[in-house]
Amino acid sequence: MAPLRPTRPCPECGKPSTREAYPFCSPRCKNIDLNRWLSGSYVIAGKPLGEEDENDS
Repeated sequence: MAPLRPTRPCPECGKPSTREAYPFCSPRCKNIDLNRWLSGSYVIAGKPLGEEDENDS
């Protein structure tokens, strides 16, 4: 039986990913990544708060 999706390396440790924790290799690596998002280690850049659009006038 062919896999549903190709195996990719875990973004945390580099081991092959598993179906149960995709794209991670284990619940541990999945939780490490979640903790980094929740603690603010990962951020998505955006406009500073309070900056108004020039088109809003």
